[in-house]
Amino acid sequence: MKESSVFTLIFCVFGLYGLFLSWSVLQERINTKPYEYIDEKPVFFKAPLLVNTIQALFACFVGLLYSWIAHKQNPFAIFHSTASKDTTGGSTYVKFFLAIAVTSTLSSPLGYKALKHVDYLAFLLAKSCKLLPVMLVHFVLYRTRFPPHKYMVAGMVTLGVILFTTNHNSGKSKASINDGNTLLGMAQLGGSMLLDGLMNSTQDQLFRLPNRQHKLTGASLMCILNLLVFVFSLGFILVFQFEQEALYTWRFVHKYPQLLVDILAFSLFGAAGQVFVFLILEKFDSLILVTATVTRKMISMILSVVLFGHTLTYGQWLGVVSVFGGIGYESYLKLSSKKKKQE
Repeated sequence: MKESSVFTLIFCVFGLYGLFLSWSVLQERINTKPYEYIDEKPVFFKAPLLVNTIQALFACFVGLLYSWIAHKQNPFAIFHSTASKDTTGGSTYVKFFLAIAVTSTLSSPLGYKALKHVDYLAFLLAKSCKLLPVMLVHFVLYRTRFPPHKYMVAGMVTLGVILFTTNHNSGKSKASINDGNTLLGMAQLGGSMLLDGLMNSTQDQLFRLPNRQHKLTGASLMCILNLLVFVFSLGFILVFQFEQEALYTWRFVHKYPQLLVDILAFSLFGAAGQVFVFLILEKFDSLILVTATVTRKMISMILSVVLFGHTLTYGQWLGVVSVFGGIGYESYLKLSSKKKKQE
């Protein structure tokens, strides 16, 4: 690897770490920590859908700038494919983008709802297990068959999540938003993960669509997808949950201005972090991205334990080792396979 490429990789990985670690800390802060105590009762912020909507707007603008600066391309040009050689029309892209946006819009709020019933560390661990829902969707919808080691890795990940969620501490802090309804929380997390699997599988199909006039880039996907998520989420809030989300947040921010700072920083870190994700994908490969994101999530868990005073049982540590061990083994096999192909 050339020296310039090594520098670029180091820059991208540390950029991804710095932004998403900060993003993860703010995610836990906003969704699980009290902003005040009134008569010894904690006051939590309870409008995660609006936070997701604001982040989508930030990510759309950042994706638009990224597309213009890095690719000199209008991200929406993909919908105006008129060349005779193109076999994929704009309407086909619209269908795929709508499907991805709908699953993404539903997945994130469902995952946040689970935080009322499970610990943030369990939430973070479960969301690290994207392999499971992706395999399930490919197996059910596309009849994909996997090599034996994939099933072993899936088993290790599943066992790890079960160990982590069933070996929690019996004591519960008075400042915790978690009500202890683990089964409901895991069901909501499972639904969120399944939607993530549908989203990722549809993205895979989207990038395989032929279009010779306008190349679909990560920047285009980032801009268009986040715009759709913003529109869908905002529309849902205005029609069905204006008082519960918009007015509630306005009053909460008026009373606790720190929330506005947290939301804006959370949205900015998340949007900028997505740029580094797509930079790694475009300049290197998905294996390096998987390695970077898995290690980032491990560091996020350690940070959460240190900063927010979580304590883990031996069974939970065993679950963490099982999950990240399975994911790490999968990454090792991919790296070994790639080296053999290059020899």
